[in-house]
Amino acid sequence: MSSPQDETSFSERVKRVLFGRPRDLGDRSLFHRLSLVPLLAWIGLGADGLSSSSYGPDEAFRTLGEQTYLAVGLAGLTTATVLLISSAYSRIIEEFPQGGGGYVVATKLLGERAGVVSGCALLVDYMLTITVSIAAAGDALFSLLPAPWHGIKLPLEMFLILTLIALNIRGVRESVLVLAPIFLLFVGTHVLLLVGGIAARLPEVASTARQVGAGFRGGLTTLGAGGMFLLFIHAYSMGGGTYTGLEAVSNGLPLMREPRVHTGQRTMLYMAISLAFTASGLLVCYLLWGVTPLPGKTMNAVLAEHIAGGLSLGHTFVVLTLFAEGALLVVGAQTGFIDGPRVLANMAVDSWVPRRFAALSERLTTANGVQLMGGASLAALLYTHGDVRRLVVMYSINVFLTFSLSMAAMARLWLGVRAGQPHWKRRGVLFLAGLLFCGTILVMTVLSKFREGGWLTLLVTGAVIVLCFVIRRHYRTVASKLAALYVELERVPPVAVTPASGPPDPGLPTAALLVGGYSGIGIHSMLNIFRAFPGFFKNLVFLSVGVIDSGGFKGERAVPDLRETTEQTLGRYVELARKLGVPAAHRMAIGTDAVDEAEKLCNEVAREFPRVTFFAGQLIFRRDAWYQRLLHNDTAFALQRRLQWSGLTMVILPARVRD
Repeated sequence: MSSPQDETSFSERVKRVLFGRPRDLGDRSLFHRLSLVPLLAWIGLGADGLSSSSYGPDEAFRTLGEQTYLAVGLAGLTTATVLLISSAYSRIIEEFPQGGGGYVVATKLLGERAGVVSGCALLVDYMLTITVSIAAAGDALFSLLPAPWHGIKLPLEMFLILTLIALNIRGVRESVLVLAPIFLLFVGTHVLLLVGGIAARLPEVASTARQVGAGFRGGLTTLGAGGMFLLFIHAYSMGGGTYTGLEAVSNGLPLMREPRVHTGQRTMLYMAISLAFTASGLLVCYLLWGVTPLPGKTMNAVLAEHIAGGLSLGHTFVVLTLFAEGALLVVGAQTGFIDGPRVLANMAVDSWVPRRFAALSERLTTANGVQLMGGASLAALLYTHGDVRRLVVMYSINVFLTFSLSMAAMARLWLGVRAGQPHWKRRGVLFLAGLLFCGTILVMTVLSKFREGGWLTLLVTGAVIVLCFVIRRHYRTVASKLAALYVELERVPPVAVTPASGPPDPGLPTAALLVGGYSGIGIHSMLNIFRAFPGFFKNLVFLSVGVIDSGGFKGERAVPDLRETTEQTLGRYVELARKLGVPAAHRMAIGTDAVDEAEKLCNEVAREFPRVTFFAGQLIFRRDAWYQRLLHNDTAFALQRRLQWSGLTMVILPARVRD
């Protein structure tokens, strides 16, 4: 029979195969090697924007119905919108070089409440980014297959999401490198498709222009100017999914190679040009080639067959194009896995969601966030049965809510706080125009699609917002009670003893106390050791693990800065203990998992101080509730179980919170 150690070793080997080996935090070049250059950032973050051309123009063109002559104006307005939003987000990147996603922008410029609305909208949006990308990928790939095969479409889409979860737990850079060839294949095939499609119809441009003019005049007669305008705006708003990936670059800025602002703006430029060309080019080609929807096929599949179907190797090109489109949609789901957990981590740092979502795995990825986003996207996929048209409606509402809040925040900044500074009028007009475009799409989408799934997005987003406020209130209540405890400890009069000097004697009974920051829990726990065991312990050793989380891992100085901060905190504890007459020292470790690193540290201290007993403080609530384990860690209990298997004694000192 295998021992527990054998089982652990086997599980660790499986984990290494699936997710890779732990990162070496002592490697000073680690952040540089993990960061993304503009090309890789364009692939990892721009794929969502570019892949949205697979369903955004499709949805907009379908909405036009028989009034296809409006596609010319739609193509022009699509290009203008892409360039406008991307230009606005390039300015946001300058303003927020550490990461300027919608959550950060709204929080800093409009306040915490606007920030949490934007953040929750983004969380739901990125979850749906994964779902709609995978569902649209299934549609594109199964456009190549006969109808009897469509029964395995949903299981295949679920498998793709699970695969992406594993890839992203391994690391962002690794997942981008794996998927880069797919991205380049998409770019190559679609450039050929669009350039070839337009070039082949150049001799007929004049006749097409006459048909557009005649259609416009006919529309004025049948629909009237007002009706035609409403149809045009409705189609424009239904194509809102085209623009949904433009926010990803500013939100993913911490992943980029220094200088970040330059890298981010270059990435944004690549994304804007590629998306504007592809989305508007598709709309023009739909019109030039007279493409109409067919059952079981996407508009792009019909277009590819029209253009290349009769050519030598044309069928091969169609297959490659649709495969590249479907595969890029899978790559586009990366944005949800890259930026969704990052928004979640930022909100965790601010205590809007459980703080465990700010933790990094040993591969330096936000594994908890990746798993949550993947699980939620699987649920959405099953609920909608992979129906892209339903998903696009649910999807585009939240992203334009975030866009609108970001544009309003930046317009307020430049037209209010910075009025009179260089370029303030130009920047203000830019963000006001962005607010007008994004607000129009948001309002039209909500009004026209409320009963077709829009209500569900608003309901889920509202529920997430309420949940965030409940979680924040809980954390603030606990923090205020702990702060009161700290104030009481500060009022304790100094003890009239001779301060201790010199290092602890390893041969004497030693208390090793695990501490986090310099706080009431730490001081409370230290004093309780001597109250519970009066006169027994002659030494104190303070232990601390500096945990690298997503809030701190934002540059090459992240690990050295954390090490320095942890050293300073431990130094304050040592100084306090010596003032109380107790010889004291400290030991520390840096890592991503507090329990793993603390276990290693305790074993090292046990070898150095043979007569050691370990202590740790732990929050204890009067009423035990299921959510407390989700919101607060059980580090002390987990570590106690591990040390017991090593034959070491650990005592947990309660810090009681009356809830």
